[in-house]
Amino acid sequence: MTTLVIGANGQIGRQFCELAQAVDLPIRAMIRDSGQRPWFEERDIETVTADLEGELHHAFDGCDQVMFGAGSGPHTGPDKTLLIDLHGAIRAVDLACELGLSRFLMVSAMRAEKPLAAPEKLRPYMAAKHAADAHLRNSAVPHLILKPGRLTDEPATQRVATSLAEAGGENSVSRANVAHALVHLAQARDLMNREFVLLDGERPIAEALS
Repeated sequence: MTTLVIGANGQIGRQFCELAQAVDLPIRAMIRDSGQRPWFEERDIETVTADLEGELHHAFDGCDQVMFGAGSGPHTGPDKTLLIDLHGAIRAVDLACELGLSRFLMVSAMRAEKPLAAPEKLRPYMAAKHAADAHLRNSAVPHLILKPGRLTDEPATQRVATSLAEAGGENSVSRANVAHALVHLAQARDLMNREFVLLDGERPIAEALS
């Protein structure tokens, strides 16, 4: 019952891995190169070296669900957004289907449903997320899609909202709360084919994401 963490070396990915380790959730952190391995080894977290733009199949061996939190990052161009956030996500979904995995957890974005409404620089990213989400919805693998708002580095409160109205119009959420939410979803094995907006709020995560 191991969860493959794609995007493990990202800001949310590292927090997710640490939290998963703390609650004994079996995970395998997918890293792009060996230089990223020491951080995970220091925490006794299993790693596998694989690349969303290259060889990927072996990373899935022995895993039964995927947490996809990878992203090309804010300092790359539309080409990397296309290759990582769209094509990389599609490849991962297709492999999960091919191998019969039990679930696929996708970290998307609140604005992904309306890419042209996002700030101009974010539109390629939102369009990629929109298309990747649609591919996952139409695939055979059971899925969860988490749609965080604007990400911040505030500490975890473990209290969230699932709509702008519930959050009082505030559209932000801490990366730490996203990581906690993902650990909850990774453990909630009966929860399938659902989508959640995620913002900072007042409800406990287990109550909000149910």
